[in-house]
Amino acid sequence: MEKVKTDKREFIKYSTLGVLGLVLGGGMVFSPYVLRAENRLRPPGAVDEKKFLALCIKCGQCLQVCPYHSIKLADFLSGHGVGTPYIDADERGCYACSAVPCVLACPSGALDHHTEKPEDIKMGIAVLEFPDTCLAMTNTPIPKGYNKQMHKFTNSVVNIHELEVELLEKFDSFEDKECTLCADMCPIPNPMSAIAMVSDSGGGNRPEIYDGCIGCGACQEVCPTTIASIVVKPRVTYEEYYLNKK
Repeated sequence: MEKVKTDKREFIKYSTLGVLGLVLGGGMVFSPYVLRAENRLRPPGAVDEKKFLALCIKCGQCLQVCPYHSIKLADFLSGHGVGTPYIDADERGCYACSAVPCVLACPSGALDHHTEKPEDIKMGIAVLEFPDTCLAMTNTPIPKGYNKQMHKFTNSVVNIHELEVELLEKFDSFEDKECTLCADMCPIPNPMSAIAMVSDSGGGNRPEIYDGCIGCGACQEVCPTTIASIVVKPRVTYEEYYLNKK
């Protein structure tokens, strides 16, 4: 009987040490994710990152009220900040709802309630990161079937909102046409203040970003190239990226 108890204690001890080792090892293995978590695209109204992590109570209210299913919660692989909301613009950008419901739903102040309308949102700034792949710059029509990813994402959600249906209908109308998706799908009330297609020296057109860009990530989501040609730099302002580089 004593041997059974001893064996049991040994099992518990080494099992616990094993789990602890995995956790610590995981921290080392996933350390790049810890750094990446500092630069996530946060929902509209998100305060300074350190303050955001301190204030967010991980309630998920912002996620629940988002009609576009844009907001996700960070998991264990995301490093610190597990349970905090973020947006993966490769899957679904923010579509700048007029009443900004995610901000209204936040009970802790992690999303600043002074963000009352789309123009108040400052999530980051769009950048033509890979101009060589931009379809507009090479006058390449939008390929058929390019919209499968957006349909796949929408079909994966349980409660599709009517706003998502409208978004899909607009998105589908661009197939086999000249690519202007990033500009035409910009969700803010005055999209010309944020992005426009301008003539390029190579004979095509290219997206040009203006100071009205709120960094919502919609342009990154709808870009039809395998790796989005245009991406959002989280928590970077227009002045920091465009004006300071001149």
